[in-house]
Amino acid sequence: MNIGIFTDTYYPQINGVVTSIRTLEKELNKRGHKVYIFTTSNPNSKRALPRVFRLPSMPFIFLPSHRVGVLYSPKAVRIVKQLDLDIIHTQTEFSLGLFGKMLSKQLGIPIVHTYHTMYEDYVHYISKGKLTEFTPKMARSLSRLFCNRCDAVIAPTNKVKELLLEYGVRKPIEVIPTGINFEPFKKENYDQAEIIELRKQFGIQESDPVVLFVGRVAKEKSIDVVIRQMPALLQKLPDAKFLVVGDGPVKKDLEELCKELNIEESVIFAGEQPWDSIGKFYQIGDVFVSASVTETQGLTFAEAMAAKIPVVAKQDKSIEGIIQDHINGRVFAEDEELSSILFELLTQKDVAMQLAENAAAMVEPLSSTHFGENIEKIYQSLVK
Repeated sequence: MNIGIFTDTYYPQINGVVTSIRTLEKELNKRGHKVYIFTTSNPNSKRALPRVFRLPSMPFIFLPSHRVGVLYSPKAVRIVKQLDLDIIHTQTEFSLGLFGKMLSKQLGIPIVHTYHTMYEDYVHYISKGKLTEFTPKMARSLSRLFCNRCDAVIAPTNKVKELLLEYGVRKPIEVIPTGINFEPFKKENYDQAEIIELRKQFGIQESDPVVLFVGRVAKEKSIDVVIRQMPALLQKLPDAKFLVVGDGPVKKDLEELCKELNIEESVIFAGEQPWDSIGKFYQIGDVFVSASVTETQGLTFAEAMAAKIPVVAKQDKSIEGIIQDHINGRVFAEDEELSSILFELLTQKDVAMQLAENAAAMVEPLSSTHFGENIEKIYQSLVK
């Protein structure tokens, strides 16, 4: 099949949506399909990529790190006609998603949509002193309208499917978790000496216990929850470090919070790192933690599990079926529980190791191979 993926975000950006798209692209290519990406222009893109078409775009006024493209491009229409696409797969509800939907209707091509983002949890980006009338209700309406004009909808978790049903989405919804290529995260692929050297680059001693977070440094990730629990952990483990790998709009706010709590020496902001080296950063961590309750799937949990690091998550529907308390990870309901859970996992190595081993075994259904197979089945059913 000839498959067109329409997305507002793509490499060299690094986020969960890009990870999902690139994984799908690779798996579909392996299965003999031709995948074409239609996305926004990006000033950080140093070279042209095969089968990637970039449309003129500008920074999103409410979130400058994101870009929005033109809603219609005659040139892109001509390209799509020449490619003879069998299916269109949109990955955004905004500019490129709307363009993909126009093409689907104009050319009579079936359209699938993956719903990645629960926008009612993100309205603060738009409403903050700029467009106060944008509300969660409007976000729900936008999601319902977009999804109901597609032939099929993919939700990464049951939490997202239930949400879309509440919104009034009536088109078929399939739950397909984003797959992961586990190879870059496996411990056996790394030499211990290079991990020790990487630790030293960030001022972390070989013996320092490390709590790890990987992801976008944004309000909805609730990194402040972890930081606020660090003083209690440091009272018991003075050498403990909290390593934050990623960048985002609240980094300065979090750095200020660390100063207020007098723990700036114990919280390390590594900044955004190249995707090719992310697997190595997981090897630094002794425990992986995220307090976010806005995830549609939480790919970093699966990556940490593949890396055999015990994971700690805040109780939420998005982790149901992925993280089971005391079996393959730890779950906390109240923020105050976090420091004692981290202390337990950092000091009781046998407990941590057993959770990590169980997690690595249970994460296998999230393999990228299964992901590609399941998406392919949806395409085939719609093309028939």
